[in-house]
Amino acid sequence: MRVKKLQAEGFIVGYSAQVNVAKLGQTLTVFTEVTLKNHRQIDFSRFVSAVEKIDAVMECHLVSGGYDYLMKIVTSNISEYQSLMERLNDMDIGIDKYFSFVVLKSPIVKSALPLSSLFPSVD
Repeated sequence: MRVKKLQAEGFIVGYSAQVNVAKLGQTLTVFTEVTLKNHRQIDFSRFVSAVEKIDAVMECHLVSGGYDYLMKIVTSNISEYQSLMERLNDMDIGIDKYFSFVVLKSPIVKSALPLSSLFPSVD
């Protein structure tokens, strides 16, 4: 398929650049597990509505298991991260508890999906 056709059919939804952030300065990446106090649709919506406005939140996933959301947050340092989490708690958006996992090293980071493995019949 041609690129324009893939765009028109919604297969390609955008483009991005891979930036070597280390050349710009130090950053801190934290994966944060968030558990909400309540689990009504309005509680999920209120939480997502608040965190989607925060530039430092790079990803936010509703997951199954022992907590509700897994977020990937990138800040300049641990103090900024802690301030962000304190602000989120102060916003009264239903956070019961959260656990933080600071990334020490990322030996594997892929930006492309293995399309030929996922969809063998697609050329």
